[in-house]
Amino acid sequence: MLLVIDAGNTNIVFAVREGDAWRGTWRIRTDAQRTSDEYAAWLLALLDRAGIPQAELDLAVIGTVVPAALYHLRRLCRDWFSIEPLIARASLDWGFAIKVDNPDEVGADRLLNALAGHARFGGPLIVVDFGTATTFDVVAADGAYLGGVIAPGINLSIEALHHAAARLPRIGIGRPQAVIGRATVPAMQSGIYWGYVGLIEGLIARIRAEFGAPMTVIATGGLAPLFAEGTLQISHIEPDLTLDGLRILASRNPHPTLSKERARIIDIE
Repeated sequence: MLLVIDAGNTNIVFAVREGDAWRGTWRIRTDAQRTSDEYAAWLLALLDRAGIPQAELDLAVIGTVVPAALYHLRRLCRDWFSIEPLIARASLDWGFAIKVDNPDEVGADRLLNALAGHARFGGPLIVVDFGTATTFDVVAADGAYLGGVIAPGINLSIEALHHAAARLPRIGIGRPQAVIGRATVPAMQSGIYWGYVGLIEGLIARIRAEFGAPMTVIATGGLAPLFAEGTLQISHIEPDLTLDGLRILASRNPHPTLSKERARIIDIE
């Protein structure tokens, strides 16, 4: 069985893949200081509840945009599962060209979304990921990664509005029935929601115009269904896109082996 770990800025998602099915998916808040033993105490209880024997996990792959979290996640795999994990990096075999100025600077999640999106839908594609940042990634017909756009995430915008304006409250995210708000909170909700819909539609239109050909738009991330309600530009919602990218990447690359000497190395990557 394959242990898949997707470490984002807000949450870390752990999943187990057996054959053609996911056996379980769990998430925990990202904390770069959380130790491998803390992860293990939490994860082993969930594996036991799902009926997944610890000893049957024999491969692992990690994708992270939080470098400080990698050390403890790697130690989790080594110390508790006796696995040397594969780490998602630009230098691996992705099956496509990474056509940007500095491939090593591209977040692993963006490449993983491109990989899984093209495997499922072909190309050309725009992949919109509603995470801590809202990213728009461009995938060519042959699967090549062409770069994209990074915008502030919706929650960052809400927090910035609340902290920068003393009289504006912190609000929740929802789709307002009306654009014109008749009180402060509805006006803020409208600005956040419909403002982001405008950003989504505007950037998709500009990317398509610059690319010069029709493009399928797919969305992922926890808020993808909410914003897909407000626009016709999103064709598909794929909540497990990054996990699927990690699964595909793991199938394309040889997995490192764990030696006693390597297990003792203190890796600060």
